[in-house]
Amino acid sequence: MSLLSTRGLSKSFAGLQAVQGVDFDLPEGEVRALIGPNGAGKTTFVGLLCGRIAPTSGQVFFDVRDISHLPAHKRIGLGMAYTFQITSVFARLSLFENVALAARRRLHGTAEVEAAVMDALGKVGLTEDPERAAGDLSYGHQRLLEIAMGLVQAPRLLILDEPTQGLSDAEIAGFKGLIRELAASTTILLIEHNMSVVMEVADRVTVLNFGEVLAEGTPEEMHANADVQAAYLGTG
Repeated sequence: MSLLSTRGLSKSFAGLQAVQGVDFDLPEGEVRALIGPNGAGKTTFVGLLCGRIAPTSGQVFFDVRDISHLPAHKRIGLGMAYTFQITSVFARLSLFENVALAARRRLHGTAEVEAAVMDALGKVGLTEDPERAAGDLSYGHQRLLEIAMGLVQAPRLLILDEPTQGLSDAEIAGFKGLIRELAASTTILLIEHNMSVVMEVADRVTVLNFGEVLAEGTPEEMHANADVQAAYLGTG
């Protein structure tokens, strides 16, 4: 059964069709990668899923409920969490307090919040100095902090937009392990340019091009698909 679906989802900006008639189904428990060349409409599509952008036409469903016109904060309340290409951490607050702000959306007891925060920081490898200001972190570590802010909400669906951007090779290897661990309990939609990450962690891949679904299948199928190679890999 699909946890997240879209039907005929479209968005145009001043005549430019950024997303066009997308039908999409993400089954519960799956790790799905969304890939495509720059300008393919990936970020707009994710904005439509999360409620940050209103659709021109079409529908978004979460757990069979039509959420097409729900604002972003109400979608979070249903069990969606997401990170974006541009980090949204509070630079002057500590790592702990950034994650605690997210934790308090679902938890209320002080001890309960503290345990959940440290668990989330531990999963992304940021427990060494939780009182450090978030703004002092490198860009890559701010991305990891933002993932912790998503994880602490115990989401049913975690949407990650370019999460490995700015990470070192060792940190990317750790991220792959984190996704494998999370996949046991969370449905994941991963927008990612790093093909080694896609090939190793995704169950299935959806390829967007010019705002439309070009192809869909296993990572191996997409890697061998001539249309995908021509559009995304620049060969064919």
